[in-house]
Amino acid sequence: MRRLLSLLILILAAVAVGASPGAETELAFRVIVHPEVEGTLVAREVLSSIFLGDEDRWADGRPVAPVDQSLRSPVRAAFSERVLGEPLDGVQALWARRISQGLQPPMVRASDEDVITYVAKTEGAVGYVSSDIALPPTVRILSILY
Repeated sequence: MRRLLSLLILILAAVAVGASPGAETELAFRVIVHPEVEGTLVAREVLSSIFLGDEDRWADGRPVAPVDQSLRSPVRAAFSERVLGEPLDGVQALWARRISQGLQPPMVRASDEDVITYVAKTEGAVGYVSSDIALPPTVRILSILY
């Protein structure tokens, strides 16, 4: 029932902004969060700000802990293009500049399983995994509002 309600909310939100209701299902990844992170939707711009180091707190004021996949991961390439609006080399160049300014990029984990483990154990964590991987009840899916 909860999944059906989340899907209905996503469809209504997508229709409200003129997006295709099926767009979310076409993604090669799913965004997951620690179960204590509030909400079921996140704007693409907010998610991008989190992963690019411009936002370090959730809307409720709690710290956010983003986690990326390996640079060799096709899931990371898809996430970078779709959410960050940049190819991987563009994101790397941006982080090279930010690191020189003292900022730290998101933690990196090698696989979907490693991302799931990190997100499940870390308050405020957000990551992304392959769309076809089975998810345990220790993480929640966060839908992206484009």
